[in-house]
Amino acid sequence: MIRLLKRPVLQAATAFSKMGLEGTPRIPAKGRTFSVQYSLPRLPVPPLDQTLRKYLETVQPILTDDQLESTKQVVKRFQENEGPKLQALLEDRAQNHVNWLSDWWKSVAYLEPRDPVVVNVSPGIYMPRQEYRGQKQMLEFASKFIAGILEYKSMLEDQTVPVDQLGGKPLCMAQYYQLLNACRIPGLKKDTHVCVSPTDPNQPRHINVIHNNHIFSVDVVGAGGKPLSIDQIRQQLEQCLNQSQVPAVPVGILTSMDRGSWGHVYSQMVKDKANRASFENLQKSIFVVCLDGAYVPEEGISETDTGAAAMLHGLGSNNFSGNRWFDKTLQFIFNPDGHFGLNYEHTSAEGPALISFSDHALAYVERDIDPRVGATDVPPPKRLTFNFGDKTRLVINRGMEEVDSLVDDVMLRTMWFKDYGKKFIKQQKLSPDAFMQQAFQLAYFKMYGQPCATYESGSLRRFQQGRTETIRSCSVASLAFTTAMEDEAVPVNKKAELLRKAVQAHRKYTDETVAGQGIDRHLLGLKLTALENGMDIPQLFMDLSFKENCHFRLSTSQVASKSSIVLNFGPVVPDGYGICYNPQEDQLVLSVSSYNNSPQTNSEDFSELLRQSFLQMQKVLASQVQSKL
Repeated sequence: MIRLLKRPVLQAATAFSKMGLEGTPRIPAKGRTFSVQYSLPRLPVPPLDQTLRKYLETVQPILTDDQLESTKQVVKRFQENEGPKLQALLEDRAQNHVNWLSDWWKSVAYLEPRDPVVVNVSPGIYMPRQEYRGQKQMLEFASKFIAGILEYKSMLEDQTVPVDQLGGKPLCMAQYYQLLNACRIPGLKKDTHVCVSPTDPNQPRHINVIHNNHIFSVDVVGAGGKPLSIDQIRQQLEQCLNQSQVPAVPVGILTSMDRGSWGHVYSQMVKDKANRASFENLQKSIFVVCLDGAYVPEEGISETDTGAAAMLHGLGSNNFSGNRWFDKTLQFIFNPDGHFGLNYEHTSAEGPALISFSDHALAYVERDIDPRVGATDVPPPKRLTFNFGDKTRLVINRGMEEVDSLVDDVMLRTMWFKDYGKKFIKQQKLSPDAFMQQAFQLAYFKMYGQPCATYESGSLRRFQQGRTETIRSCSVASLAFTTAMEDEAVPVNKKAELLRKAVQAHRKYTDETVAGQGIDRHLLGLKLTALENGMDIPQLFMDLSFKENCHFRLSTSQVASKSSIVLNFGPVVPDGYGICYNPQEDQLVLSVSSYNNSPQTNSEDFSELLRQSFLQMQKVLASQVQSKL
């Protein structure tokens, strides 16, 4: 999301980790956040035979017997021919990089694709609706929340943020330092991403505030690095509102367009001195604050679903899609009716780091105190200037039409399942994550009568610069479970047994994946190794079975929080669903997205089948307990 700035910056993927044997640049050890960073292991390259064996296991439930036999032959040829050479080259790369995947992943997953970041890349996070009402109370709440984020920023700078752990093992914390002062910049063929390094002595002191499509530069840190008080922040926000009563041309809509079109416009606009200064101001600000107006739900759409959608895409050009800068890594969004949340551009980090920021800021708001005495000589907000002609205005108009079409295409539904939460699942001695993944499999099977390739985001943060790996939720065990659940002839105790086996199988695959033994990133690495070495793409990656196994009709991610937030994102294929879930003690919070243009999918229908699946699985487990009495 960020672009190269004139002063020294570190690209997001290397903000704390220069690639190479020299490892990460040493950061003054003022605190404990990076106390274990340099001792984290490197991402391993799994054994080739292991990956190919597991690959065949993952395709088995979605292929016919004939297709599976054909795929076995393709895998066998790869294993005997190109595979070992590519494996050796990839292992050599791993010896010479702190993380053999991170540079590749940043490019192929984020910077190279030309699709719009809206819906396709950038998730929205809908926070618990607040009790405040009206613009005045909105500004009071937003000021406290901003102060909470700035406090967290200070903790990061002092390295006093506790190190995350998974299974008792420390995790890489680099993503936390790539969320602030960061932005994506459009290119014609590939974007760039920059982040003002935390070691840069000239740290940004400003945020950007957007209201009625006007974009302001607003100082929130005074001289000597002293943060503004809550009251000072509120005064700054009030000035922005007072200076933007009439809507401006929505220049921000350009950031919602496909990256090539936006990159072309950007390359022309940046030649203008005023535009260049405005772009650089946005690119190196700490974060963006979007002050919206009221959200008006469409007929049949709840206020909650409307609020969640506003965080994802802004509800269209007639609403607030132009009141955004979607290239910015962090955008905090506030509405006068208590709706608030954020939108984040995905290049920098995954959801858990965002949740830590937000959870801290919410706790700060609830403290309802302001320990700051404030700063002196605070400059007033400065409106950013954009100069453009008729051609750019026509592109903005086209961007408005395109974002409206995208908004109309997305069916987003949120779900608060209150019959039970992860407490009940744990009482059954089952993993809440694996349990919910089996519910997704069951709901899909109920709706379509067959399984599908399913993606769950798994963390690789046990390793330096680790990002994600695919946890494949569709398995032989899950298919046996879903088939039995839909068969009345199968005894209930057998259904419970198969449910437990499916959960255990998923748990095993998850444990292997987060330990660096997944298959998808390894296979990607082998393919990219072939390309980098001028070799033909192996037939394995051209096989129809491989393509079907990567056509994720279910794309899922768990983003847990202390509060009942719900993260949402779009499907990754036209005929699929995007599902994000936040299992809490006594409820399960989810979002389900699909595309209206697909006649095969419907988020509302799927959500209802998912609710039925949760209840059916609870009933099956309860029956098993009763049968033992």
